[in-house]
Amino acid sequence: MKNFRYLVLGALVATALPFTGLVVGSQAQLGSLGRAPAEEGGPLMPPLEPGQAVQGREVYLSLGCVSCHTQQVRPAGQGRDIAAGLGGRPSVARDYVLQPVVLLGDRRIGPDLANYGSRAKSESDVLAALRKPVHAPGLRFDADGKPDARVTALAAYLRSLRQDYSSPEAPLK
Repeated sequence: MKNFRYLVLGALVATALPFTGLVVGSQAQLGSLGRAPAEEGGPLMPPLEPGQAVQGREVYLSLGCVSCHTQQVRPAGQGRDIAAGLGGRPSVARDYVLQPVVLLGDRRIGPDLANYGSRAKSESDVLAALRKPVHAPGLRFDADGKPDARVTALAAYLRSLRQDYSSPEAPLK
């Protein structure tokens, strides 16, 4: 018991140093990450979300879409996302830098949505996909097939999901 203080101090240091290294290392790598030009003199990427897409993000969260859909294009060695046409390059941290809540998802039951805005040809294609109740339970369309405000906002959010720009970490192929 003579060295009990040193034992406790050693255990504290052995726990605190690796934890501090993780926090400081992550901050050093990603803390100053921001938008970058897509090409020489091009617009800053990732683009800002339009207002209706921000509302659609809330609908996406409230419906629990994130439990069945991912928003991350995996690198070639970790899956067939690029070969399957889900994106032109793997997702990188910069793609999510503007998002207040990153919605990567944890299971891929439905299709990956990271680059859905580039794959969807038009708003009517998005609305047609949302009409299928298996894809979006809880969304309402009236008798004429017109979407309500939540459906319109969700469609705007889905169309804003684009990773069709080149990034310094992952050039577009």
